[in-house]
Amino acid sequence: MSKLLCSLCLLFLFSATAFSQKIVTTKRTPKSTVQRDTLSHWTKKNQIGFDISEIAFLNWNAGGTSSISGLLKTKFTRIYTKENYNWTNELVMRYGLNKQDGIELRKTEDAFQYNTAFGYRTDTISNWYYTAKLNFNTQFTEGYSYPNTSTAVSKLFAPAYLFVGMGAEYATKEKNKLLYISPFTSKMTFVLDQRLANLGSFGVVKATYDTDGTLLTPGEKSKIELGFLITALYKKEILKNIILENRLSLYSDYINRFGNVDIDNDLQIELVVNDHVRTNIGAHIIYDDDIKAKEEVEGVQVTVGPKLQLKQVLGVGITYAF
Repeated sequence: MSKLLCSLCLLFLFSATAFSQKIVTTKRTPKSTVQRDTLSHWTKKNQIGFDISEIAFLNWNAGGTSSISGLLKTKFTRIYTKENYNWTNELVMRYGLNKQDGIELRKTEDAFQYNTAFGYRTDTISNWYYTAKLNFNTQFTEGYSYPNTSTAVSKLFAPAYLFVGMGAEYATKEKNKLLYISPFTSKMTFVLDQRLANLGSFGVVKATYDTDGTLLTPGEKSKIELGFLITALYKKEILKNIILENRLSLYSDYINRFGNVDIDNDLQIELVVNDHVRTNIGAHIIYDDDIKAKEEVEGVQVTVGPKLQLKQVLGVGITYAF
């Protein structure tokens, strides 16, 4: 586990170096993690953090299983602002592992996300922008429906999602309140593993077979949709040193059952101890009609209908901002 975490640390630090830009002259602001290049219109913010949770038992009469979990997370932001133009770029990477006594190492978190948005407003007073957005999501390693670890249910670029669209966005100067409405957004789903594509995973067209089980046509590795997208961000310090951040995404495809909405809602509460130590509480809810749940029935993994996905997170960690 330690070797894997070290490798991920090196990967993330390399990504941070590649994503960063040269700063000619930096104006330092006390207790601020945001730096502005005084000779340009760029601001940057970098965060690298590691959360850990652990429980251990020794001769504990009530019983229990010792376990340890670690989550490595990074977030890099670049914002270009000049008069009526705004260009925001965000790169987010997270990877978590859990180890329990008598149980193999398991993945708890795996995300690679890149977001970019270019906006133009007609005057310097309005908070409304004509905006073009791109969002890309995938993962780093194979995923399993535990306890079954013999067959992966997801892999790198299986799936991967690409959203590209245009619309109108309301954005405050501090970027703590955002509302984006796009009547034309293309959602592209990629499943670049042929076995998963043949199964029709993540909504792609699955393979066809004859009565003898011979493959007639392989499963398609991509799916393109055109629909209506609404995204929102709300961030506020609700109490002293307690920061709430909620991200919501709603998408409905025009062609395939318009009105059937894909939901992605990520709620995070951050309790700030000091500049480097923080406690994180989170709940992530996803509903996507194209993602079919898998269950273990008498030792056999079967695919059932779509279900509400819920992930809860509680962790204490160290954050370094630069």
